Amino acid sequence: MTTRGLMLDAISFDFRAGQLCFFVVALSFIIGCREPYSPEILPKDVKVLVVEGYLDTEGLPSILRLSFTKNLDAEVDEGFPEAEVYLKADSGAEFPLTDIGNGEFEFAQDIPEEMQYTLHIVTEEGKTYTSEKLSPILTPEIAELGFEKDEEGVEIFIRTKGGQNAEYFMWDYEEIYSFRPAVPTYFKYDAASKDIVYLEENERTDICYREGTNEELISETSIRFQEDVVFRKKLIKIFNGDERLSMKYSVLVSQRAISKDAEEFWRILNKNSTELGSIFSPLPSIMPSNLRQEGNPDAPVIGYVSMGIIRQQRLFISLREVMPWQVADIPEYFQCQVSDDTIPISAYEEFFGSGDFVPATPISVPGVPYIVGYQGTERRCADCTLRGTNVKPDFWDD
Repeated sequence: MTTRGLMLDAISFDFRAGQLCFFVVALSFIIGCREPYSPEILPKDVKVLVVEGYLDTEGLPSILRLSFTKNLDAEVDEGFPEAEVYLKADSGAEFPLTDIGNGEFEFAQDIPEEMQYTLHIVTEEGKTYTSEKLSPILTPEIAELGFEKDEEGVEIFIRTKGGQNAEYFMWDYEEIYSFRPAVPTYFKYDAASKDIVYLEENERTDICYREGTNEELISETSIRFQEDVVFRKKLIKIFNGDERLSMKYSVLVSQRAISKDAEEFWRILNKNSTELGSIFSPLPSIMPSNLRQEGNPDAPVIGYVSMGIIRQQRLFISLREVMPWQVADIPEYFQCQVSDDTIPISAYEEFFGSGDFVPATPISVPGVPYIVGYQGTERRCADCTLRGTNVKPDFWDD
């Protein structure tokens, strides 16, 4: 007599920059003989509305995201919900959210924090979803955002002080760093003149910028600390050799105070997504949610909406602050080098015309008043725009 059956009904939904996975797990223990058992699983409607967002009450643009769950093996993407979304204050005032596409709705209004609000979502199918009463939480200011170098690399940390009305915190960040290609060049082949010319400022390929965001939830409660001070909470670890600190690095950290129920929702969601639906993970049906479908309170809704003040702070780290910092080999630049051969003027079009091979080093000869040719390299080695953008951010501090 043996335990025979294990059936998994998996659902997932699009969330932030990627997909988060929910696994609805049903364990069926069947005692019987050793012959193969193939149960018939009836089709199940897994198109459940997913709502996620933290709405800032001081006018900072914030995003509410709507999506649908779906089977992991579904061949057709359900897309994103079309809906009208608005906040309604107890006073009766309404504050609409702007549909910016792909299931995202922007809220950018300064509203009174002393009021209570209800979020309303009216889908194109005619279904209406409402939240429980939302009371904005006054997030305290970030006390410190700093970094420290150790034997492993650089750790970026945050310090903040909680209080009676702000005991649970959630952080996310947007990072950006500058970098250079393996073989910086300032030249290009000009097909019109069939000559090598300098790159214009907007064509530069010798310095670029790459962005990134946190993949997992970062949360903490001040209850665990003396005097409610969250002390040096680790946000990011940049290990030795990472390209992010090869020139200059910046991170914008957003701090949100949330309720205990919201913290529980995000913690479970993070656990489920990182463990890919372990059979020991809580089911979506028992995750806390503050949203309901009007007229059908038993209908499943996944998500949690919070409101309050988002506190932000930006940190810059330059190479000189962490030296020595030796960047590890980057796969995209494997075996990159400048060719030993000099491409003469007569062969510019032949070698540089396709754009796959680019001029890198000008070659001059004593007594000859002009450049006699160029040594070249593969474009992948010299063009940083293949891995980032050459548009410098407005906030960038050189």
